[in-house]
Amino acid sequence: MKLSSAVLTLFLVMDPLGNIPPFLFVLKNVKRERQRRVLIREILIAYCVLLAFLFLGKRALEFLSLQQETISIAGGIVLFLIALRMIFPYESRLIADTLEGEPFVVPLAIPFIAGPSTLAVLLLLQQSDGNITLQLFVALTIAWALSAMILLSSTLLYRVLRERGLIALEKLMGMLLVMLAVQMFMNGVARFLKT
Repeated sequence: MKLSSAVLTLFLVMDPLGNIPPFLFVLKNVKRERQRRVLIREILIAYCVLLAFLFLGKRALEFLSLQQETISIAGGIVLFLIALRMIFPYESRLIADTLEGEPFVVPLAIPFIAGPSTLAVLLLLQQSDGNITLQLFVALTIAWALSAMILLSSTLLYRVLRERGLIALEKLMGMLLVMLAVQMFMNGVARFLKT
């Protein structure tokens, strides 16, 4: 997979625009002067979790002896389901219980940024094209940095785009992710048929 495709895939799965309302909801009980610090801390924790998964996750796949075709087909299905959730969101993305105090690790770092979807896609991208850890590290860092910039500007973006604008952009990102998912699935099937 090209670097640009990997960056786009990871960025779409991290879904920073879709995460703006939940982030603002979780941070509403944090003192205004602490919000930025908490947000930066959570973004950095998420990056550390993603890096750990990037460098240690491949060993888990090797232990399971999964073939590249299987990873590509499974990756396509997982991405497709994620994209459907972006296009047709479930009732509420917000946390049912209001957290007391400021959040730490959960829910901002995990699962909003470094959630199961992002971690799964990271593994799938790494396994689908063989040993490309350095390229994937660069792609992950770029996608994370873009997401971080959006989340750090969340208050401004929410004021400008409002909830409807954010929903429209999330649906557009979901459509792009559907196309990437279908391509990944077809690549896996093509590889399987060749073997």
